[in-house]
Amino acid sequence: MSLKCGIVGLPNVGKSSLFNALSNAGAEVENFPFCTIDPNVGIVPVPDKRLDQLAELVKPKAVTPTTIEFVDIAGLVKGASEGKGKGNAFLSHIRDVDLIIHVIRCFEDDDVTHVEGGIDPVRDIGIIESELLFKDLETLERREERTRKMAKSGEKTILNQLQMLTGLRKHIEQGKSVRTYDNWDPTHPAFQELYMLTAKKVLYLCNVSEDDLPDGNGNHNVIKVREYADQEGAKTTIVCAKIESEIAELDDEGKREFLASLNLKESGLNRFISAAYEDLGLITFFTAGPKEVRAWTVREGTKAPQAAGVIHTDFEKGFIRAETIAFDDFITAGSESAAREAGKMRSEGRGYTVKDGDVMLIRFNV
Repeated sequence: MSLKCGIVGLPNVGKSSLFNALSNAGAEVENFPFCTIDPNVGIVPVPDKRLDQLAELVKPKAVTPTTIEFVDIAGLVKGASEGKGKGNAFLSHIRDVDLIIHVIRCFEDDDVTHVEGGIDPVRDIGIIESELLFKDLETLERREERTRKMAKSGEKTILNQLQMLTGLRKHIEQGKSVRTYDNWDPTHPAFQELYMLTAKKVLYLCNVSEDDLPDGNGNHNVIKVREYADQEGAKTTIVCAKIESEIAELDDEGKREFLASLNLKESGLNRFISAAYEDLGLITFFTAGPKEVRAWTVREGTKAPQAAGVIHTDFEKGFIRAETIAFDDFITAGSESAAREAGKMRSEGRGYTVKDGDVMLIRFNV
């Protein structure tokens, strides 16, 4: 399944450096605004130690992780919603993503220009949020005007839609995001195809200096971001984009040694990717055989036939059952056959809800 995370933020906060570390895609990085105009796209593997454990037991010919798509969207500035700094084009790219990764600069460096003249993470968040709100308000006002004309007919359904749209507009005019609106339902006829930018979930990513990494708590700027995010019910994570860019250039052994020298157990990118994956409401199931051990992505609550369809559409069409082993049971048994003999393999039908970590063998007939 294709899921996109859009990386946004002010110019020169480390977005493109972070993207390069994520994907090694060679996104251009320069110390001036609007370097990134067309969005860069990278397909990034989701780190999962369980995949490595399964591969160690099964010893397949191939090991394939699941992935997330990241889109590096150019830095926004004040007035982006009015078209300043290529703003309209940039905002349209945000409309296509499932999760917004908001990168905030939380480090001091006189050699890297800040577009607003100094470090103030809450102010920076407010600038981006305001531009998204202005764009949402513009979109909403156009819909409300069209609906108001239609409501002259007196039809109750249209009058109800107008009332819903007016309520949302008043909410946005108070500077509040769509995601905090109690009556927001993207499937409601009044709201369908509005594509509200501030309805999207946000993960705040604090870009810190190397000195703020080891204890994992960041600095006073990170604390401000966490307090802001908590009010919105959003998550916060920290990375040092500069360090991550250096790590990305190393081989596996070099990465381990470099992380150890910084007293870090794992890459900040690994934590960040995992947080984004979780924020999207995703889980992983596995298939494990001599040809390939592979991780697959589905949303929480997905039924077995639909999970089978992620592997191949024929699997969903001809679904019979899913022979399923919980991950821990597979590892304890040591193999699929041993888990079967121990009674740990279950035969699950169409109504089964896939669990995170399930190792599945799909039976089908078409």
